[in-house]
Amino acid sequence: MTRIIAYHVRQDEEPFIVQWSKENEVEVKSVPFELHTDTVKYAKGYDGIIFKQRSRLDENGSIYQTLKNYGIHQLSCRSAGIDTIDLHAAELNGIKVTNVPSYSPHAVAELVLMQAMQLIRHYPEFKVRLDNNDYVVDGLRSRELSEYVIGIVGVGRIGTTVAQIFHSLGATVLGNDLVRKPELERAGILNYVEKDEIYRKADIVTSHVYLNKKNIHLIDQNAFSKMKPTAFLINDSRGPVVNTVDLIAALKNKQIAGAALDVVEEETKIFNLKFGRQTPVANYNLLKQLPNVILTPHIAFYTDIAVERMVKQALDDALTIIQGKCSSHEISFKGE
Repeated sequence: MTRIIAYHVRQDEEPFIVQWSKENEVEVKSVPFELHTDTVKYAKGYDGIIFKQRSRLDENGSIYQTLKNYGIHQLSCRSAGIDTIDLHAAELNGIKVTNVPSYSPHAVAELVLMQAMQLIRHYPEFKVRLDNNDYVVDGLRSRELSEYVIGIVGVGRIGTTVAQIFHSLGATVLGNDLVRKPELERAGILNYVEKDEIYRKADIVTSHVYLNKKNIHLIDQNAFSKMKPTAFLINDSRGPVVNTVDLIAALKNKQIAGAALDVVEEETKIFNLKFGRQTPVANYNLLKQLPNVILTPHIAFYTDIAVERMVKQALDDALTIIQGKCSSHEISFKGE
C-alpha cells in the first residue's frame, strides 16, 4: 500500500485526511510538527510528503538530499505559497514540488472585503471610543464604498476575485500585474495601471502577490510617500511584502490613514501561539497599539471549503506523482 506522511497537521484537517485515505486506499500518517532537518527522519519508509508551514524546510538544502536518499521524489505543499521551499535544491535532487494555487480565492477576498469595510467605516477608532464609554461620532464620518478607488497589486486568482467583488459593489478598481487579463478590462471590472499610479490614486491598496526576492518590501516608504493621507493598506499576501518599520512610520506620521494586516514579518514567532502579555516581536506590539490598525493571525485561508480543498488537492498531487504521472500544479525552478 502507498504510504504518505502529512506534516504539521491541525486537528481540523484530520477528518479530510482520513476521508481521502479511505477513498483512495492510501495510508496517510499525520504528524503535528513541521518538516525540518530534525524531523525529516519521520519520512523514512514513506512514498510521499504533504506539508504546510511558514518557515523554510532548511537553510542549506541538505534536507532535499535526505529525501532523495529515502526514495521520496515529491513534496506537496497544501497552500499556494512556496517560499518555504528551495526549488533549485529540490530540482537538483529530482524532487517535484506542487502547491494548491486555487484553494478558495473567495476565502481570502471575503476577508479583504471585511477589512476594507471596517477601515472605511472607522471601526477600530469607534471601538476605542466605545471601550472608553465615548459615544460621540464627530470626526469619523465615512464615505460610501462606491466613492472609493481600490488598487490591487497582484491580479492573480485572488486579486481577480477581489476585483470582481469590489466592482460589484460600485467601487472603481485599478490593478497591476506582470500578466494582464484582457477580459477583466473588457468587462469593465478593472483598469490596469502602473504600481505608482495605484499608490497615487487608490483609496485602498491591497496586496495579493507571491513572495519572492523581488517582492520583499515591495511596499515601503517609497510607496507610502506616494499614497493619499486618506488611503488604507491591506496585506493578506505575505508579511515581508510590506516593510513593517516603514508602515509604522507612515501610520504614525499620518502618511496613510490606516491598515489591515492578516500577515506580518516574523509572524512565525507569533501565530498559532499564546502569550501572557506582549509578543516577542517588537514591531507587532507597536502595530497592536495603533488605533487605526486591524490585525488578524493569518486567517484569510481559514474556511471549511478552503481547508478541505488544500488537504485533498495536496494529497491528490502527491499520489499522482508517486504513480509516475504529472500534476498540473508542479512548480519548477525559474532561476535567480
